[in-house]
Amino acid sequence: MRSNPTGRQLRLGTELRKLRERAGLTAAEASQLLGVKPNQISNMEAGRAGVSAERVRTMACTYECSDTAHIKALAGMTGDRRRGWWEEYREILPAPLLDLAELEHHAQSLRDATTARIPGLLQTREYALEIFRQAVTELSPPDIEHRLSFRIKRQAVLYRAEPTPYKAIVHEAALRMKVGGTAVARQQLQHLLDMSDRDHITLRALTFDVGAYPGSGQSIFYAHGPVAQLDTVQLDQAHGVAFLDAEAQLHKYRTLFKRIEGVALSPPETRSLIHSVMRNL
Repeated sequence: MRSNPTGRQLRLGTELRKLRERAGLTAAEASQLLGVKPNQISNMEAGRAGVSAERVRTMACTYECSDTAHIKALAGMTGDRRRGWWEEYREILPAPLLDLAELEHHAQSLRDATTARIPGLLQTREYALEIFRQAVTELSPPDIEHRLSFRIKRQAVLYRAEPTPYKAIVHEAALRMKVGGTAVARQQLQHLLDMSDRDHITLRALTFDVGAYPGSGQSIFYAHGPVAQLDTVQLDQAHGVAFLDAEAQLHKYRTLFKRIEGVALSPPETRSLIHSVMRNL
């Protein structure tokens, strides 16, 4: 039994519960069909108990799920038993941050839309350091160092042998803010230019001329799973990190990203804007 299941384990359990509910079965009815105790169903759906790939396939068959791609993706969520690098921060940083790193590690592709800051995956060390120094709840020097090293390690998904495709939309306001001073801001802008040269990274900007746009003022992070049902939205909120995965929520944010992309500059235009901002620093 797990006392503290990870976000990925919780998500698998949630998806198994959805399959059961779509089949119109109670936990008690499902336990009878599967030949297990009722509390085993509850523990698996709550992420407290492990579940094998074979068990997932058996449950899907029992629940009469015919979506083979979805079943394969769920079975795949049981197979990686390695402890990720983020586990070394388990007693140091809030659990949702570790869940975010795990989500990024397994995502098929990633999308970001930010207004007042450069996305975390594209921040330089110096830029991120200043962000942490300005946290509303003042962080101690050791806390800042832990968060800084954690953020830099998260960026490995963009540098590994098979990097994760990444699309980022950044508002002009974030490009023009002199976070950390002129030197740090210039270094950050150059880093954006360098990263946008990579084939798997698409960088686009929203200009002040756009005015109001869908989702303005909100930072949105979207992680694509192996199938659309396993996508996840992550939002930074005043009380901490929030993860959304309900079907209606996912549809809303897919639509939102599509509309934002409709008013954003093209990648070449974005590079021109960044060069212009750098000349005026």
